[in-house]
Amino acid sequence: WSMVNSIEPSAFDEGTCYVAATRYKLGDFRPYLYKTTDYGKTWQKITNGINSEHFTRVVREDPKRKGMLYAGTETGMYISFNDGQNWKPFQLNLPIVPITDLAIKDNNLVVATQGRSLWILDDLTVLHQLDANTKNSSSVLYKPKDAYRTKGRMGRTPSKTAGQNHPNGVVTHYFLKEMSKKDSIAITYTSMSGDTLGSYSTYAKEKNKKLVAKKGGNTHVWDTRGKGAEQLKGMIFWWANLNGAKAVPGNYKVHLNVNGTSSSEVFTILPDPRAEVSVADMQKQYDFISDINSTVDKAHTSIKKIRKITSQLDAFVAQYKGNEVTKELIEKAKKMKKDFGDIEKALYQTKNRSGQDPLNFPIRLTNKLAHLNSLVSIDDFPPTAQDISVKNELSAKINTQLSEFDALVTKEINDFNAAFNALKLNYLFVEE
Repeated sequence: WSMVNSIEPSAFDEGTCYVAATRYKLGDFRPYLYKTTDYGKTWQKITNGINSEHFTRVVREDPKRKGMLYAGTETGMYISFNDGQNWKPFQLNLPIVPITDLAIKDNNLVVATQGRSLWILDDLTVLHQLDANTKNSSSVLYKPKDAYRTKGRMGRTPSKTAGQNHPNGVVTHYFLKEMSKKDSIAITYTSMSGDTLGSYSTYAKEKNKKLVAKKGGNTHVWDTRGKGAEQLKGMIFWWANLNGAKAVPGNYKVHLNVNGTSSSEVFTILPDPRAEVSVADMQKQYDFISDINSTVDKAHTSIKKIRKITSQLDAFVAQYKGNEVTKELIEKAKKMKKDFGDIEKALYQTKNRSGQDPLNFPIRLTNKLAHLNSLVSIDDFPPTAQDISVKNELSAKINTQLSEFDALVTKEINDFNAAFNALKLNYLFVEE
């Protein structure tokens, strides 16, 4: 006799069923897995590839891919891609431990162990897509599993004493048969119309855009955020958010480019089932935050230009200080520096040097607008009438400063350069 531990009816064929049995209580530690295709009239033993002393406690069928089976034994996991004809070890990073039960939930494999807690293998969709073609390909981009637009965060350091949540975002798996330092790998996320929402590569200079790729299987997580506003080096803000808005539920594309050869897959972002607003409201929030970021980004781009201009003006004053010929031009340079500086000070609090300084020095326009981003992005709700009013007021003030900046660039810099050229001054010279 044998003790039947699990019975698994097939999701694909009415007459097919799988059972896992044990005889270890009789001193028999061999695996016993059986399959019937005729409603139990006859049974076929399916244990080829399982260690002769790894007795089986449970067998489960994958509900998405016909013929894919998972088996839990006294000493670990096995998998079959051909309906039990052959089995392969499927231990990965799972401890050597008795597997007492298996369950598949939302394309995740949940493993119950005896003495080592519960384990979850996230995202079985990669296994669903494995075939002979992918095995022989130099690179493979797997279709991402549907992702949810949730409020969770990314980047937290995993705990050594607690379970780890599934990454918050779109999880993209890809395979590289070979990988060297010379290879160029890039992953790009776009809308269905082709607008770029996020781009990452092995050759990117920005740390947050750098793609780490290796030979074999790779995983990249996109946080579903579009382009945010640039934060210049040394900038200190009070409760401000410069991150891009989270993508609205819908269909998108991911592109993998390996040394110029590109492949793409379509994926779906779903609304959080707990969300209290419609997708249309989420779109309003997305547009609102994107508009804020666009305005703040333009302001910070102008500040970057202002800092370069004032640096050049300082260099000019230092170079020609005490020269009677350039006395008038030096005064003009000082006034230009003040005018440009006043614009920067209106846009950003230049006195900030530490995270506590905003307590002493009032925040300026871009900080105020970025703070509005923080408030609106707390949840999925669309902006209120008050939010829109504040955004319009702050954006108008920022645009006024940017118009003044453009006017200074157009007139004052041209006039300064004309005066500089009229004096036939040397731009570069070697001191004696």
